[in-house]
Amino acid sequence: MLATVTAILEWLGVVVFAITGALVASRKEMDIFGFILLGVVTGIGGGTLRDLLLGLTPVFWIREPAYLIVCVAAAAAVFFLAHLAHSRHRILLWLDAAGLALFAVVGAEIALRAGTSPVVAIAMGVITATFGGIVRDILGAEIPVVLAREIYVTAALIGALVFVGLIRLGMLRDEALIVAFFLAFGIRGAALLWSWSLPRYRPRAGED
Repeated sequence: MLATVTAILEWLGVVVFAITGALVASRKEMDIFGFILLGVVTGIGGGTLRDLLLGLTPVFWIREPAYLIVCVAAAAAVFFLAHLAHSRHRILLWLDAAGLALFAVVGAEIALRAGTSPVVAIAMGVITATFGGIVRDILGAEIPVVLAREIYVTAALIGALVFVGLIRLGMLRDEALIVAFFLAFGIRGAALLWSWSLPRYRPRAGED
């Protein structure tokens, strides 16, 4: 069950993030190769960095090229279908929220299976969840979503933290994955709906 749940969540994360990359390409009116480029780097970017940092080589999409093929297919599909969306930016934000939550828990779970400490596993969850989106936004000349005013990285951090914490408390991994995913997605979704944000730095007059 564990491998099945982890694999399902990782596949969903790859597909969802690949679609967000292609949606950014549609907003920039790129050609189909631009769609594929952004779709691929977004879909596999976070997992690639995670595997390299953990020494899991060859990285996951080289071991299983189907991940790469699915990214290309998803991006190409968006090229032909993006015009049907009423609000591509809104769809992008919600799909990104789903991908963020999926990769936060999957990244942490894969790191734990690789034998890392809980702290490193949490960090790998955050890296997996955010890196692909950062590359997507930079290549698409967008303000990186990690800099959004609403809670973003915090949602990934909480998802990874709760997953690792539940494992330490003895919960089964498949159940912990699902609970932590819904929590991370719920936090990010609530932030989008109600503009939740953490307190921001305010400049203050310095003392002489």
